[in-house]
This record gives sequence, C-alpha cells and structure tokens, in this order.
Amino acid sequence: MSTTRRATWIPVVTGLIQREGKVLVGQRPEGQTLPGVWEFPGGKIELGESPEEALERELREELGIVADIGPLALAATHRYGLTGIVLLFFRIDFWKGELKPVHHTELKWVRPSELAKLKLPEANTIILPRILSLIDADRANRVSL
Repeated sequence: MSTTRRATWIPVVTGLIQREGKVLVGQRPEGQTLPGVWEFPGGKIELGESPEEALERELREELGIVADIGPLALAATHRYGLTGIVLLFFRIDFWKGELKPVHHTELKWVRPSELAKLKLPEANTIILPRILSLIDADRANRVSL
C-alpha cells in the first residue's frame, strides 16, 4: 500500500483591474496568510459558485464594488507544500462603486513594471512574465481600438 498523499487543490479567482496603464493591487493584512504581501484582488471559489460568481462576490466583499467580470485571461497552477492552487485570472474593465480597502491594509495602482519590485505571493511571482504579457497585450488592444 502506498503512503503517497494526493495534493489538495484550491481554486482561486483573481481580477486584473486596470486603469490608465496601471493595475490594482492590495496589501494583505496582519493576522492573515502572507501578511504584508501585495496581491491582485480575488479569492477562493466556494462550493456551488462558478468562477465568475466567486470573483464577483470576492470583489464586492474585498473592494466594495460591483464588477463586470470579463473573460478568463490566464490560468495557472502552483503548489505550496501539499496544497495546490489553481489560479484563474479574469479581466475587469468595468465596475460600479468606489474602491475601498475592505479586506486589505492598503490599495494602490501600480505600473506593470513596478510589479516585480513588490513582494507578491510566490504563485504570482513565478507567472509574473505571463501576467505582464497579458497586461501588455491588453494595452496594445486598447490603443488599436
């Protein structure tokens, strides 16, 4: 009999919220996992939710906004020990309400080139080149419209 344990996988949705060439990040609060780390807004998918429903709920809870969830832009996986996460990044181009740091210590808009200087979760750092390519492609598409 094998003692190999299967990883536990957690599906996580993330919103790439962009404005005027910058992207929104929030700083995780003390007392939570990864305190002080900067992250893209989002969270875990709850049982019975679609990824889009989960992200809409998370953005309402974390930022106090009602967001129009755009298309799936990027999917990736990462492992923290025996726990794996499936990251689903969605574009967020439109929202209603004023952004508030309900869950985060601080929110800030940063240029894509500044993301590499921030302390990000390891799962984001590893795929940062893919995230930056996605943001660059979005910017190019907006200019050509």
